[in-house]
Amino acid sequence: MNKEATLHKSQTDWNRLDSMSDEEIDFSDAPELTPEAFAQGVVRQGLNPIPKKRMLSVRVDGDVLDWFKSQGKGYQTKINAILKAYRDAHVASSL
Repeated sequence: MNKEATLHKSQTDWNRLDSMSDEEIDFSDAPELTPEAFAQGVVRQGLNPIPKKRMLSVRVDGDVLDWFKSQGKGYQTKINAILKAYRDAHVASSL
């Protein structure tokens, strides 16, 4: 989780929610789930999984690394995107 996501404290009363029983939950604003509603439902495939990243140690020229770092936060993501674009261009040209 990044720092920005954790800057704001949740206003949810988690202790109260944890202590509630199923009967105490208010479902008045939720539509009724009937067999007919399920029959009309649409099955959708989930999002494509994000490929796992692997650690790599690679030596690059200092000026190249300095330039990427000077671009600010996310420089490793930018390097990855450039490598991916290079790969895609070469895969496409080899077909």
